[in-house]
Amino acid sequence: MLDTLLELDKQLLLWLNGFHAPWLDPIMLLLTKTIAWLPLFGLLLYVVIKDYRKESWRVLLAITLTIVLADQLTSSVMKPFFARLRPSRDPELTGLIHLVNGFKSGLYGFASSHAANSFGVAMLFWLLYKQRRKWIWTLFIWAGFLSYTRIYLGVHFPGDIVVGALVGMGCALLSHYLYTRFLEPTQSTPT
Repeated sequence: MLDTLLELDKQLLLWLNGFHAPWLDPIMLLLTKTIAWLPLFGLLLYVVIKDYRKESWRVLLAITLTIVLADQLTSSVMKPFFARLRPSRDPELTGLIHLVNGFKSGLYGFASSHAANSFGVAMLFWLLYKQRRKWIWTLFIWAGFLSYTRIYLGVHFPGDIVVGALVGMGCALLSHYLYTRFLEPTQSTPT
């Protein structure tokens, strides 16, 4: 069963990674980096500070907890434990996948920290703002696109992305629970 899933994961990677174009390569390489998303992060920071004012530190602490948990669980626990080579490092896939400028990233890729972090942030913001900001669900599109860049670049299997997204959303649920239990201001109605 596991072998079948791993083989399907490889086939799906080859199919998704096959949608590439020379003009798109530098764009995807840029969009996989944190610096490309700084304007979005600035907007989210503005929204938190505008809505929560002097209590915004509480939300920022929940966001930080989500990212630290998601990142450490995937990078420090799962990747060394499962030791699944990234597609870019897998000898079976040499010459079969499209790599951009020789970019290979680290040795192991299961589960994706990019997916965990981005889906964790999207989920936490959705939990905090779903009643007040109808557009907040679009953060899931951002997280999905950011995660797809990793497949495009050949540094993650789709399964790495799916599991990373689930880990991130689980960390967001935990952070949100802790926020509502211990951090949420008693007068929790942001403006």
